[in-house]
Amino acid sequence: MTIQEQSVQTPKQSRVGKRAIAIPKGVTATLKGRTFEVKGKKGGLSRELPSGVEIKIDSSSVSVVPLLPGRDGSRVQGLAWALMRGMVIGVADGYTQTLQLVGTGYRAELKGQTLNLALGFSHPVVFALPQGIKCEIPADSKGTIVILTGCDKEVMGQTAATIRGFRPPEPYGGKGVRYQGEKVREKAGKAAKAGGK
Repeated sequence: MTIQEQSVQTPKQSRVGKRAIAIPKGVTATLKGRTFEVKGKKGGLSRELPSGVEIKIDSSSVSVVPLLPGRDGSRVQGLAWALMRGMVIGVADGYTQTLQLVGTGYRAELKGQTLNLALGFSHPVVFALPQGIKCEIPADSKGTIVILTGCDKEVMGQTAATIRGFRPPEPYGGKGVRYQGEKVREKAGKAAKAGGK
């Protein structure tokens, strides 16, 4: 067997995926069939493993091992590693995403698990928060700051993107919902062009 044939047969390791994922104190990781489960102070998560990998769990770490030969093995290994690591961090520390409402009269109000948003429309936007996502509106922000927290990175990112999608920042005045710290490229309006002549 040549070196080239041997490289095709043996699974290629992902640079990131071959690292062990450390399990922090207070977090337990288990494997039930093909389902990876983690539990911690922020909650519990479970996910079915992608095909083409297996994981090994010991007392302090989780390792992802590719089963597919060649580049496919490293791709799936890297994907599985990122998903597993995100779950471990989520149940240990949680994730936070902050949204900022920019515009005259733009406000957010929380009632239970329902977020009511005034975004300049003729009607309020009513959004039911997914299970596992907590929302906080600081009193000193007057309803213009929405802080989302949760242990599931995927669900929280999608929730923040959905809320932002109700009124994305527009380029002429910057009004809309934006991630905190997001830089919105503003365009010069017609009045600015006319004044420049």
